[in-house]
Amino acid sequence: MKPDKKYPLVSVIMNCLDGERYLREAIDSVYAQTYPNWEIIFWDNASTDSSGEIARSYDERLRYFRGAETVPLGAARNRALEQVRGEYIAFLDCDDLWLPQKLEKQVPLFENPKVGIAFCDTIYFNDQGEQERLYGRKKYCVGHCFSAMFTNYFLSLPSVVVRRKALAEQQEWFDLRFNMNEDPDLLLRIAYKWEIAMVADPLAKWRMHPASLTWRHGSQFADEYEAMLDKYQGIFPEFSTRFAVEIRQLKVTIALIRARNSWMSGNPAAARKQVAPHIFSNIRALIYYTITFFPRDIANAIINKLSVIRITPAADR
Repeated sequence: MKPDKKYPLVSVIMNCLDGERYLREAIDSVYAQTYPNWEIIFWDNASTDSSGEIARSYDERLRYFRGAETVPLGAARNRALEQVRGEYIAFLDCDDLWLPQKLEKQVPLFENPKVGIAFCDTIYFNDQGEQERLYGRKKYCVGHCFSAMFTNYFLSLPSVVVRRKALAEQQEWFDLRFNMNEDPDLLLRIAYKWEIAMVADPLAKWRMHPASLTWRHGSQFADEYEAMLDKYQGIFPEFSTRFAVEIRQLKVTIALIRARNSWMSGNPAAARKQVAPHIFSNIRALIYYTITFFPRDIANAIINKLSVIRITPAADR
């Protein structure tokens, strides 16, 4: 397919910090797209490896920018967003991949003027060849999805394409207060007004790293969920009354995250204290409260088997 003006331009945001290991493979997956009209906004977050050299080896469809110093990921993405020219915006980290038909299948979903976000199924994979489809076990939503996303966030950023108009309406893009939940926060704010559409095919691949499969950031997730809750109560009209059920569910999730973090730190009493207020109203809380009385190895096996909480690990950036 040759570029044609009838295809709206898609700006692909690629943020990179010392990502040379997988970078060429990621960029090549954009160049392999069957959709013809795209640009890459490549923001080099002051890398010290050969990432910049690799990026600059491509043609003019990759627009290279380099920050003077390394900044948090949300800030780097905001700087990249300032450079976009496309009607639609997609995101690809430098160790993830797209399948060739991703943009070709997703962009037509925006023919519905109510759609602000299009996503697709995602394959989680690692360097050992293991892989799993995200929506093989995780629920998702299409249409008006703010409520569903607020209580059980289900999007993976490499799968997402956003209407630029929907992004432009936001008072801020990536919230610089957040280090773990900057993606969910932005997409939730868009989903508050706009509909979401999906291609059921797995068209994005998210590379998993062993170092990411830990709970060392559990307390940060909980803190940022609480900050998001406070934020939405301030920016959305009558939020506390309209979404009372969802708020209660999120508070349970926060308690479960803190409980799991306490449990993994060897403090089952603290874990029970976190979930105790919810055990008569939420089955997940009751399960967690109960298994903290078990020996740790047995309790961990039960937790992993039930997958009571599942936080999508962030790729190393």
